[in-house]
Parts: sequence; structure tokens; C-alpha cells
Amino acid sequence: MDCTYDNRFGLHGRSTATRGLTFPGAAIGLNAGFLNIITEWLSDVKLGHCKTAFYLNENFCCWGEDNGCNAWVSWTSLSPVNFIIYVLFATLFALTSATLVREFAPYAAGSGISEIKCIIAGFVMKGFLGFWTLLIKSIALPLAIASGLSVGKEGPSVHYAVCTGNVISRLFDKYKRNASKTREILSACAAAGVAVAFGSPIGGVLFSLEEMSSYFPLKTMWRSYFCALVATAFLAAMNPFRTGQLVMFQVKYDRSWHFFEVVFFIILGVFGGLYGAFVIKWNLRAQAFRKKYLSKYAILEATLLAAGTAIICYPNMFLRIDMTESMEILFLECEGAEDYHGLCEQKNRWRMILSLTIATVVRIFLVIISYGCKVPAGIFVPSMAIGASFGRTVGILVQALHEAYPTSVFFSACEPDVPCITPGTYAFLGAGAALSGIMHITVSVVVIMFELTGALRYILPTMIVVGVTKAVSELFGKGGIADRMIWFNGFPFLDNKEEHTFGVPVSQVMTSDAIVLPTAGLSIKDVERLLSRDEYQGFPIVDDIQSKILVGYIGRTELRYAIDRVRKDRSVSPDAKCYFTPPPSATATTPITPSVSGPQLTFDSMSTTPVDFTRYIDPIPVTVHPRLPLETVMEIFRKIGPRVILIEYHGKLTGLVTIKDCLKYQFKVEASENLRDDRRILESQEKLWGILEKAGFWVTGLVTHLSKGRIRIGGDASNQHPSSRTVGDPRDTMLDGTEDGNDSVELEDRPITLR
Repeated sequence: MDCTYDNRFGLHGRSTATRGLTFPGAAIGLNAGFLNIITEWLSDVKLGHCKTAFYLNENFCCWGEDNGCNAWVSWTSLSPVNFIIYVLFATLFALTSATLVREFAPYAAGSGISEIKCIIAGFVMKGFLGFWTLLIKSIALPLAIASGLSVGKEGPSVHYAVCTGNVISRLFDKYKRNASKTREILSACAAAGVAVAFGSPIGGVLFSLEEMSSYFPLKTMWRSYFCALVATAFLAAMNPFRTGQLVMFQVKYDRSWHFFEVVFFIILGVFGGLYGAFVIKWNLRAQAFRKKYLSKYAILEATLLAAGTAIICYPNMFLRIDMTESMEILFLECEGAEDYHGLCEQKNRWRMILSLTIATVVRIFLVIISYGCKVPAGIFVPSMAIGASFGRTVGILVQALHEAYPTSVFFSACEPDVPCITPGTYAFLGAGAALSGIMHITVSVVVIMFELTGALRYILPTMIVVGVTKAVSELFGKGGIADRMIWFNGFPFLDNKEEHTFGVPVSQVMTSDAIVLPTAGLSIKDVERLLSRDEYQGFPIVDDIQSKILVGYIGRTELRYAIDRVRKDRSVSPDAKCYFTPPPSATATTPITPSVSGPQLTFDSMSTTPVDFTRYIDPIPVTVHPRLPLETVMEIFRKIGPRVILIEYHGKLTGLVTIKDCLKYQFKVEASENLRDDRRILESQEKLWGILEKAGFWVTGLVTHLSKGRIRIGGDASNQHPSSRTVGDPRDTMLDGTEDGNDSVELEDRPITLR
């Protein structure tokens, strides 16, 4: 009978897990399909419209045609007017996206990968994975991509996928009441988000393993695989591009490569590493400038960025179109494929090299200033587009070199009457190098690129390029843009990629004057006074204040819940005594709920009798010796994930340490080892802000003058201090699981912020 019950219980649990993964996976796949369709139409509508059906994008309008068709027309026959319409559409899309994010879901801004890494590690950001964030991210993301900003949808796809998993998992009690199970669902949905973004289910699982999760058991891997499979299957069933492709830039290669090309593959790898280091460094400086001066002008910043990007990009044939469409063009072989603006013609070769070089340089600049603005914004596809344009440039140069010296020994491996160099493969490998360089990921990039092409023969070149990129990236520091953003924002996250040797015991880092609770003697009034002070997120329980014999630990949330519960059950006086161990008069028949000890004679005596909070105490908290090395303590935080570690010596409490204490010491050591004088950088930022401020005042005055006072832009900027931060910025609220909603644990400013 017991075996039958256990078997049924196990089957029920597995059924719940299957449904808890199937529903989010299906929703993620359907959402991705709709977003792909909407994004393509919004991107094309800036350039023209379909006469036969306004709701069709250019590809569907000219289905089966090469180089356009008569049914797809520009808005007017005048190029200057078309340019103005292009800029107006881009500006309107960015304005709408930024306004939606600002007014309804500030958490929908950005990529979200950095925050999700912290959430999966066990921290709490209330509302970050909520329904409103999911809704606004899904609406604002196509608008942000269609605006032409140098941002991608692949990073935000991870965010809306994890939001989907969080919202749906709340419908099941198994996940609603178990944070550990919920984090497994979040890891699985992160894999599904990458799977639908790149059409790469196995790559998504490896991305979740390599980048997102610090703890990834086999059970989580299977769930990630299943969720990615379901999401990809539903996306394939939707077939948003009507070509059988899961993403627009999916491509097939039928020609092989030659060993002499390894030299040029290494060049692509070096570029990927240098690109990642350069963009990370300057983007962090741009983020610091944005955080200090532009936090109050989020909508205006995104709108002006979109307008400026449209004006700059319109003249260039590779910058004007959507980045995914650009990659599709650059990846293709010249033979048997559409020739975009004479890209494959020999007479246009040097013009194409110049255009691709300009596109590479301009796109790098735009990515640096655009990534981090307050719209849904990723960096995967912009980086891949940059790598693709650079790679295609190298491929065209190698092709020209071969045609100039066809009989050279260097090209002796080429077969006669067969194209020897395929520039599209260089674009493909360059895209992989840039993606690896900006994110510092390796295995998942190789698998994603393989699943994009389906060509086993290009696995080795991809591995060579990514390996070189990794080696070059390591010369400039560990951690990709997501890790650096965690560090920049001061989120309490211990990266398992970093290795430190401090050579100090944990006693040098611990908080020795922690507030403790004696097992007896405090009243309800005393406990509530402590809870009213936000700086305490938990309390060690000691036998008495003098001896400090450790008894256990109780979190702030648990203590608040215990008091609320006992007040709900009965009337209790503020002077009633609290016990954190069973009182001496307790018997074996004492109930397990917060209760009183001794006989209850009258209603008045009930309100003043002692209250037992024993059931809410953790009697075996994680404790370590004061002389334990700090590196070991940090490893315990990574592997076990406790909120706090108590420092105990011969049974007596000597202090406690949290992740924030470890990180503050780490930043202090790094600052002392890398002394930098950032005064010149800060001065240049002040000068740049002064220039922008003067330009803003001039434009405001001009508009006010031309409209005779009927139109006024902005308010009185003289009363606004530029360095003041926006009140209620949601990213100021990073919780470690026990805090109230208004608590901020952003770490103190560090002198190496602008490294």
C-alpha cells in the first residue's frame, strides 16, 4: 500500500514537472514567432509598404522574387522625403518603446541577463519577472528593434522567456512554494529563450549551463533540454519566415574550407577578442555617464539616439536595413544566391570593402552608446552584425588576393574551376568571434553556429576562431559584458569564473558587532523595534548576551511572519515575553504553532503569556571557524548558497559574514592593487555634459522661439542636479531573499568603476 502511494506521488510530481515545462516552452515559442513577424514588418515599413496587402513585409509581399518587386513600393518617389519618413518612423518607434518601459515596467529595459544570473543564484528582485514586465517587454521589444537602434532582441528574449516561466510556474503549488524548484524552471526557460532566438535548442542548453547558472545538475539539464525542445518545436510549427528557417540568418554551406585559411581565421579570432575588450571598456564608461547625468532623461535619450542612428545609418546599404537581414545577406554564398546591391560583383569589390569597413566602425560606436539605454536592448545580434561585416571584408580581401595570385604556392590547395574562397563563411566566423568576445562564452557559441549552418565541416574553423578569441579576451580580464554589468551595478553575486587568493581568514571580513537575540528576556515590543530598522535582515540566536553560546538563526521575514501569525491567532500584549527555545514549563503536548506556556485562565492572561517562536528558528545554520580562509567561505556561498554564514569559535558566536561583505573586501583589494586616477575621465565627462546641456538649451530656445512660446521642451533644468539619480530606479532594489521591498543592497561606489 505504501509503495503504491509513493509511486502515485512520484508520477504526480513528474506530471507536474512536465506540465510546468511544456506550458512555458509552448508560450515562449509562440511569443517568439509573433515577435519575429511583428519586428520584420515594423523594420520594413520604415522603407515602404506593400500595395497588395499593407500588413505584409517586403519578403512576403515579394514572395519568390529577387531584388524586390513592383508590389513593394517606397513611400514616395522623392528620396529626401523617404529619408525624412525613415527617420520619423525610427524616432516614433523608439519614443513609444521608451515611454512604455518608463511608465509601466521599468524592469523591461535592457537585456536582463545580468539580473537573471543573480536571480537564479538565489537573490530576489521583486517584479523583475512579473506579468507586467513580460507584457511590456513583448510589446516594446519589436518597437526598439524596428527603431534601428544598435540593439538586439536575442538578449531580451532570455528575459521574456524567464518571465514566462516564472508567471506560469506560479500556477502550480509545487513551484509556487519552492524557490529551489522555481530556479530550475528559470534556468530551463533561459535555455528556451536562447533556443528560439538562434534556432539552436542544444546551444540554448549549453548557454544556460555556461553563462546563466552557477549550479547546474543533470536534472536541470534535462529540464532545460525539454523546455528548449518544446519552445523550438512550437516556433518551427509557426514557421514565421515561411522558409522552414527558425531565424532569418540561418544558412547552409556546401563547400569546404582549406588549411591555408587558418591564418585568416586567426585574424578573425583576434578581432573578436579585441572587439569584446574595447566595447566592454567603453560601454562601461558610457553607462557611468548615463547613470550620472542622463537618468532623468531616459525617454529623450532613447528618442534622440534612434533619430541620430537613423540619420547616420541611412546612407550606408548595410546599416540601413535590419541587422538580422544584414547578416543573412553577408552569410550567403555568392553563387546561386541573391546579389544584394552588387555585393558579389568584382567591379564593386573595393566599394563594398569601403562600405563594410564604415559599417563596422560606425556600428561599434553605436553599440557602445546604445546598449544600456532604457528600452529592451540586447547585444548579441549587434555584435554578430559587426563581426559579420568585418569577416565579409576579410573574405573579400582574401578572394581578391587569390584572384591576383592564383598560381601562388599559398593557394595550391585550391581546385581549378571551383570557387576557392567563400566570403560568406568569413562573415559567419566573424559573427561567432564577436559574439564570443563580447560574452566570453565558447562551447555554446560553437554549437549555436553549428546549428545555424548544419555544416559539420565548419566546426573546426569555428573552434579555432572561438579559441583564439577566448585567449585574446583573457588578456584584458575575465568576464563578459553580462558579468561586468553585474560588477558595475554592484549586485551581490559571486562569479564562479573568478579565482582569488586573498590570504586572509574570514575573521578580517566578518561583521563582529552583529545584533543578536537572546533565547529569553525580550518582549514583543523589543522585537518589533528591531524589525523597524531596515539594516537588519536576520538575527543570530544566542543563549544569553554575555556567553553568546550560539543556538540558531532567524531571518527577518520569518520573524515578521511569526509575529503576524501570533497576532492573528489571538490577542497579544506588546509586553508579552518571547522565547526562541522551548520555555522550561513546556511539555511534550505543547502545540507546534506559536503558543503560550502554562494554563490559560482568562482572556487578559492570554495576552500577556509568553510566546514561543522556536519553530521558526534555523537550529543548524551554516557556521565556520574564524580562521577559515576567505576563499573557502566564498566557495561555500557559491556551492550552498546560504544567506549568511555565522562565525563560531568553541560554540560561541564571534560574528557573521554575507556575500556583500566578501564583495566589499574583494573590491577594496582590487582597488588597492590597481590604483587609478580617474580625474581626467571625470573631467571629460563634465565637459561632455556641459556641451550636451548647452546644445539642449539652444534647441529648446529655438523651438520655443519658432513656435512663439506654444511649444516648450522639458522643464527648468537649472534646478536639476545632473548627478542625482532617479528616485525609485528598480535596479536599486536587489534583495538577497530576506529583505523588504524597499531595501537596497547596492554596494558602495568603487574607485575602479570606470576601468
